[in-house]
Amino acid sequence: MFAKPFRVKSNTVLKGSDRRKLKADLSAAFPSLSVDDLSELAPNKEEINVVKIYAHKGEAVTLYVLHKNPLFFELEKRLYPTVYVLWRYPALLPVFRTWAPVLQKLIGGADLMLPGVVMPSCGLPDVKQGSCCAVAIVNNRAPVAIGKAAMSSAEMHSSGMKGRGVCILHTYMDYLWASGDKSNPPSLPDDDVEDANGEQCEVSQKEEYKDDDVGKCVEEQQSSGETVKDQACCRFEELSLTEEEEDKVESSNEKSEETQDEQKTPQEEMDALLLQCFLHALKSKVKKSELPLLTSTFLRNHMFTCCPSGKQLDIKKSSYKKLSKFLQVMQQQYCLVQVKELTKGVESIVEVDWKNPQLRSFSVPEEAAVENKVLQDGGEGEAPYQPPEITTLYSVSARLEPLFLDANKRKGTTMHPAEVRSIITDYVKKNELVDENNKNYVTINPTLCDCLLEKSEYHEVESLKWDDLFSRTLGRMQECSQVVFPGQAPIVKKGHIEPIDISLASRGSNKKVTLIKNLEVYSLDPAAVATALQHRVQASAVLQLLPGAKDRVLVQIQGNQVHQVGSLLLDHYQIPRKYIQGLDKAPKSGKKK
Repeated sequence: MFAKPFRVKSNTVLKGSDRRKLKADLSAAFPSLSVDDLSELAPNKEEINVVKIYAHKGEAVTLYVLHKNPLFFELEKRLYPTVYVLWRYPALLPVFRTWAPVLQKLIGGADLMLPGVVMPSCGLPDVKQGSCCAVAIVNNRAPVAIGKAAMSSAEMHSSGMKGRGVCILHTYMDYLWASGDKSNPPSLPDDDVEDANGEQCEVSQKEEYKDDDVGKCVEEQQSSGETVKDQACCRFEELSLTEEEEDKVESSNEKSEETQDEQKTPQEEMDALLLQCFLHALKSKVKKSELPLLTSTFLRNHMFTCCPSGKQLDIKKSSYKKLSKFLQVMQQQYCLVQVKELTKGVESIVEVDWKNPQLRSFSVPEEAAVENKVLQDGGEGEAPYQPPEITTLYSVSARLEPLFLDANKRKGTTMHPAEVRSIITDYVKKNELVDENNKNYVTINPTLCDCLLEKSEYHEVESLKWDDLFSRTLGRMQECSQVVFPGQAPIVKKGHIEPIDISLASRGSNKKVTLIKNLEVYSLDPAAVATALQHRVQASAVLQLLPGAKDRVLVQIQGNQVHQVGSLLLDHYQIPRKYIQGLDKAPKSGKKK
């Protein structure tokens, strides 16, 4: 479950009432724990953090963290201990033993198969299907993995020790272990193996056990090519280790996540985003030669560029409200930077502690790095945005359906104008409706009369010119727009396609703001456009939900930026001018707006 990076949703401190409930749940789940043990695992006067995360497959998991080490995780309303707890209480769970080479497979995400289980002289531990159990290596009682029994002990024996034995959830060296202090398992002598003759016989065969045989003992569930990197969550657990899994979460998992976990507040999300952009900027953007660095420049040129695609950095929506207050916390609580007022009223970052553990443990998201490169003033060096191909089509209406029956075109069928002309021409020729005296005219039969003429024309109009015939036909059909994005199936929408709308508005004290909407129609990410504009004009931009429009976002940027918006859309995104509305609102040259 934790063989790949997980995404942190929230990180809060456990309340007193919840602490008592946690102790009761631990006592019920693990009866062997004494009162003193419970007090040690959940002390009354020490801070316990509750961290809600999403595993890489979308499972919603709750972690209980003490002294920066995850002690327990809750999955589907069931508590499981981590290896950090089992190293202190190795007898807490029934333990299955296996060979050392198998551990690498378990770390990679495989389950423990029964052929890889070492049979002790006293027999297998007594477990039921679904029971929580641990896995240890021969000659060391310190568990290295936790999981659920795939079948009962009796079923394991009856199966001839073949098949899946333990479904692994968490292992030593996985990303859950890496979120703690990354300590190694203690050396706990395995008395059973040393004293029992039968066990000694099993151990004596260890030299003959080769790595090539590991594949017979474990069934890999996913690639183990990734190695656990030096990443820690500790106090900064609200940072997401990666965003790769977001597009892979199934809709069923998304629904269960919503019901199992409380939604994170917008303020908490902004605090986490602010912290991520701050650490990202310090680690990959700021150079020692740039110091001292104006805090405003740091925000504008460094933090904004580190904001991942699809998100918008806005300090006013965070709990800090101001950049100065946020930097003060980073200085006093985390000792990451030193901020001084070198000029009256102007603050600068004068020193950065690049050796700070929190900063060193932070890993820059690779995806964010690529996205930020693309956003830098139009994304130089990347493949240019390819605009959609937009074509006008016409749909057969109920009134015109009799006219298209011979061509097998039913109501709702869409066609290009040329195809409509061809079908009408064939209909006229097939029914010999061309006027013999003047071939520029078409005689009106009952079908054409019902489809194309108004009631007042029924007894007056006996023929129509070809052009009039075609124009009346197209005029009575439903106009549609076909949008084709590169590499995607065509999308047909009724009516005219909405243009990108650029407008101006006033916000308090007659300050102008530029509003951009309908970007989604052309497959443009509003957040990416807003960030690109921020880099170009050095002004703040925010995203707002568009009233009355589902899944539409309005981009608002300070000042009259119509000229810059038009330049970005026309030159970089290559949107045809006819699909952009409001370019005439750009300020005239030489005039102050």
